[in-house]
Amino acid sequence: MKSAPFNLLRCQKVGVEAVKADTALSFGRHTHEQFGVGLIDRGAQKSASGRGMVEAGAGDIITVNPGEVHDGAPLGDNGRAWRMLYLDPAIIVELGADIDEGRLCCAVEFAQPTVRDECMAGLFRTLFHTMTEGGNNPDEFAADEALLLFIAGLLRPKPGAERAIPSGIASARAMIDDAPASMLTLAALANEAGLSRYQFLRGFTRATGLTPHAYLIQRRIHHARQLIGRGVRLAEVAADSGFSDQSHMTRLFVRCFGISPGAYAKAFD
Repeated sequence: MKSAPFNLLRCQKVGVEAVKADTALSFGRHTHEQFGVGLIDRGAQKSASGRGMVEAGAGDIITVNPGEVHDGAPLGDNGRAWRMLYLDPAIIVELGADIDEGRLCCAVEFAQPTVRDECMAGLFRTLFHTMTEGGNNPDEFAADEALLLFIAGLLRPKPGAERAIPSGIASARAMIDDAPASMLTLAALANEAGLSRYQFLRGFTRATGLTPHAYLIQRRIHHARQLIGRGVRLAEVAADSGFSDQSHMTRLFVRCFGISPGAYAKAFD
């Protein structure tokens, strides 16, 4: 089966990205900086998530939390079709506080990686339509209402604080976060953490779900996505994000997001 292109659609609300796809493409382990909510329109898929191995079929809602390591592969030979909205964390935190009348703490998450509920599926269809079909006459009222109704059905407070990460590991992770384009080494990161290279490699992977190098690549890809959204030329994006060249960036960008940097850039034209 020949994979159809991914479509990045214009959204009516700042801080929200919409994707529509129909493909047999499999995704390796990766993360997103945003909360993700979607609907499987056709076919089925399986994925390893931070909340265990899950399967989702047509009519199922799918969710992902920021920083959650996950992958995705179709079940069967005919691929699957889905629609997805990616929302900046600040939007979800604001909605969570509104839903819980100010009592909800700033740490929130989607508890269920999949939801089988016809009402929720209908709410998502309405939400996706209002976010992407407004054209030159967006209906902000309708979009805000649909978003609030849908998120209220998914959101819950996190049970306690975020899983504690050893201070040395956290310090090394911050080195990557602060300068993902830098020429970091395993030895330098291990030294920052106060560990041997093997201890650091094992500890970092246990704490984050990714090896240090895989985490660095994810941070570079997300940095590139931000620069592209600001209109920076792709060659400059690749250099500023720490990739050896534009083709290297493109391969990894497609592997993570299913869409090329050029196609992503066109969505902002």
